[in-house]
Amino acid sequence: MAATVAREEGTSGEGAAAVPEAGGPEIAFFDVETSVPQRAGQGYALLEFGAILVCPQRLVVVGSYATLVRPADLGVVSAASVRCNGITRDAVAGAPGFRDVADAVYSVLHGRVWAGHNIVRFDSARIREAFAGIGRPPPEPKGMIDTLPLLTQKFGRRAGDMKMASLANYFGLGRQSHRSLDDVRMNLEVLKYCATVLFLEASLPGVLTVENLVERAITRSQANGAASELAKPVGQSSPDSSKRQRTVSRVDNATQAGDNQQSIDPATNKEPIELISNIEEMMLDASPQMDASSSGFSGFLEPDDVSTESIQISFPSSYRLTRKSFIKHKGSPLQLCCTGLRVQFGVNTKFLDSAGRPKLNILVDIPENLSKVLEFCDGIAQRSSQDSGSTSEWRPLIKKYGYVNRPTVRLHIPTIVSCDSAIYGTDIYQKEASGNSQKLALSKVDVAELDSMFVRGNMVDAFFSLELYDYEQNAGIRLVAKKLVVQPK
Repeated sequence: MAATVAREEGTSGEGAAAVPEAGGPEIAFFDVETSVPQRAGQGYALLEFGAILVCPQRLVVVGSYATLVRPADLGVVSAASVRCNGITRDAVAGAPGFRDVADAVYSVLHGRVWAGHNIVRFDSARIREAFAGIGRPPPEPKGMIDTLPLLTQKFGRRAGDMKMASLANYFGLGRQSHRSLDDVRMNLEVLKYCATVLFLEASLPGVLTVENLVERAITRSQANGAASELAKPVGQSSPDSSKRQRTVSRVDNATQAGDNQQSIDPATNKEPIELISNIEEMMLDASPQMDASSSGFSGFLEPDDVSTESIQISFPSSYRLTRKSFIKHKGSPLQLCCTGLRVQFGVNTKFLDSAGRPKLNILVDIPENLSKVLEFCDGIAQRSSQDSGSTSEWRPLIKKYGYVNRPTVRLHIPTIVSCDSAIYGTDIYQKEASGNSQKLALSKVDVAELDSMFVRGNMVDAFFSLELYDYEQNAGIRLVAKKLVVQPK
């Protein structure tokens, strides 16, 4: 049989034990594996369901359930689907259909607190679709804990994109298998690790901080390095010096290899310098420090100053395209500036973040020279995404509108949240009649106020960074505004 039930930790059987009754006090951590849609309008087909019931007071596993699911059409198990989770057509051909396991899934989930990584947007939606497909009402949770927004908010983006694979790699837990029960177990371990780190940091907030760890680790490393250099005979180099050099580097060379998900076994690589590199990467932002100057921000290039031959994609070897990935120009993260961009559409609040706040952006026309640079970046980033094994749909950076197909892009205006308040992550200026630019004192996010500045037809000078993303089967480049200078009509 394809279903496995375990009532006590450490025991399991091929359907030998009874499925737990609905409505218990346990937290149901669960995960689903699905097919990967191959065309527009094609939905997801459920291929596997796995859940672990956990006592909320002691975090003891009190039961589990897992089963493969045969889809109505085995043709949906495509090559892309197999690459994603390893579940083949042969594996599910003899599995029960969802109608045959629906009672068990319902009993495991209904009336309990649901928990999992990205379950609000993905896993719970797939469960509801599966029950709708057989004409039955879905199970309903007593509450829901989505560890993706929870850990992003509480733990911060120390692990890059905060996907389960990235978190597991961050804590040295090995590679994510993308199988339901294994992923649930990994989710529980990641949650425990994050909670422990936060507990320790809260106990000694003045000592256990990222900045102090970096400073002390670097001081120790420099002292050890100096001592080793004194002890080393002249002209003799360490046999693993090239390996150590690669470890020190935060970012590998341009993407050329196919699989970049390989994790490093911490048991075989415990150099102190690697600890420094890992801690420093926690502090990395997608953009370097910028200094205001009379002509704008330093470190930003105009389109005509960019050589496409010098553009490459670089990212840490343990990641796919994430916030720790970079589009580089001559070895430095590429940041661009362009003046006189005409606003086509003002502030768009259609999309929300995980906390329900609007993601702010404006649509602007771009000149031909900027369009050529961005099209080149879009092309190599898409190829890198495909080479890394991503199955996400690539979202083109440039959209063309109007009878003349004028190129346009979205400039995103990030917000920085502190407690219950939020401020803009973009410096916003207004150009005066004299030609001078005055920085606006905007103490809080006010969408109406922002919309009144970026009205259609206004001109904007933009300074922005290029950030790569790969999230929920969508990938692409996001232009993040660092500074905007508004020129009213």
